[in-house]
Amino acid sequence: MDFSQEIFLSHLAQTSPYPFLIPVEKAEGVFLYSPDGTKYFDFISGIGVSNIGHRHPKVIQAISNQLDKHLHVMVYGEYVQATPNLLAKKLSGLLPPSLNCTYFVNSGTEANEAALKLAKRVTGRTEIISFNKSYHGSTHGSMSVSGNEIKKNAFRPLLPDVKFIEFNNELEIENISHRTACVIMETVQGDAGVRIPAKRYLQSIRSRCDETGTLLIVDEIQCGMGRTGTLFAFEQFGIAPDILTIGKAFGGGLPIAAFISSQEKMKALSHDPMLGHITTFGGNPVCCASALATLQVIEDEKILEQVEAKGRLIEGLLLHPKVKEVRRIGLMFAFDFDSADRVNRIVQYCKENGVIGYWFLSNPHSFRIAPPLTISNEEIREACAVILRAIENS
Repeated sequence: MDFSQEIFLSHLAQTSPYPFLIPVEKAEGVFLYSPDGTKYFDFISGIGVSNIGHRHPKVIQAISNQLDKHLHVMVYGEYVQATPNLLAKKLSGLLPPSLNCTYFVNSGTEANEAALKLAKRVTGRTEIISFNKSYHGSTHGSMSVSGNEIKKNAFRPLLPDVKFIEFNNELEIENISHRTACVIMETVQGDAGVRIPAKRYLQSIRSRCDETGTLLIVDEIQCGMGRTGTLFAFEQFGIAPDILTIGKAFGGGLPIAAFISSQEKMKALSHDPMLGHITTFGGNPVCCASALATLQVIEDEKILEQVEAKGRLIEGLLLHPKVKEVRRIGLMFAFDFDSADRVNRIVQYCKENGVIGYWFLSNPHSFRIAPPLTISNEEIREACAVILRAIENS
């Protein structure tokens, strides 16, 4: 096996001048392993993907079982396949009755792109309202409704008729009008540094959308799949979206996402014109098997019941005067410090001492952690001891 940094830097496209450069030979549970035997706590879950840890045995078994049957056989929406059927049925049983029809896609940004298309198609409107500091993906449409202007400027022109309002500010809800096709929002803003809205605020957004005939798209690509302590974060706020997007941890480590709405609304993509959204690999049966097993693990191992206590434990262990503010919901954390430089020193110290923490692209003065939901209390204490030393030495 070749773990050459030269190959990585010369022949793989780079996303920044500063890649993390950890060579990974194996991943298991909450750990990553380098070829030299170095072990790292994955305290960011591959950026919100490995909610049930790496290579959960039941997920590996489900993948293996599907491999023995078939891989890709046809583009999405043509053949009847057992595993996508079972996954769609499972999701319908876990969601409100109005979210009973699932379209499987390949990634979170595609789920959001398709959700925007669906909203425009159903309403016949063009205006889209999103939020300052939001993040919905890096393809053109998803970038258009993301709130980081620095990241967007080099790629203009982007999608027209997009308006941004302030997250968690009730005074700006009146911007939603009878010409608004949809509001797209993260239930909890992730890249902005774990910004948690008031329950009343989300309920007011829901009410305003109902008044104006606007569809509410809720993006739970990062905060879904148990990360906040409920399977879907919106459950904690007493609302239901018109369209839900999920991804990241949904696949248990394999690439799959989905946008979910009512069967009635979804029919808008199948006619006038037909093929309103198409994808070759959406609903890949191996990825669906992994996702179905992931949902079953969360249920069977009662993982949701453990999230809040583990979150409180971490929060208590990382008390330090250098921490300016902590924002947490479930096992999703942002620790604010006085500078991005201090956060970088903390991240580097942790890396050198076997713990992977990170920062937020749009909020670099916050230290980011989101460990697997399956992490044990003993593992939490061991990793937090390293993080606390990192803070002290920063």
